[in-house]
Amino acid sequence: MKSILIKDTTREERIQIVREALYGCGSECEFCGGCDNLGGGSVDAMYQPYIDGEKEIAEINAEYRHGAIR
Repeated sequence: MKSILIKDTTREERIQIVREALYGCGSECEFCGGCDNLGGGSVDAMYQPYIDGEKEIAEINAEYRHGAIR
């Protein structure tokens, strides 16, 4: 498996990584709630800092788990 770290990916690859991960169920994420988002809005927007190379996915997930992102 190829690394998904920012240092090992291009912006285009990070977009694809997020799309493949979030749309694995075959539907859009807007207010879906299927991933425990519970109607919290657009899940893919939550990962924009990863796409932009600002935060790793693990950092974003940890913030979400600890309530820093809603």
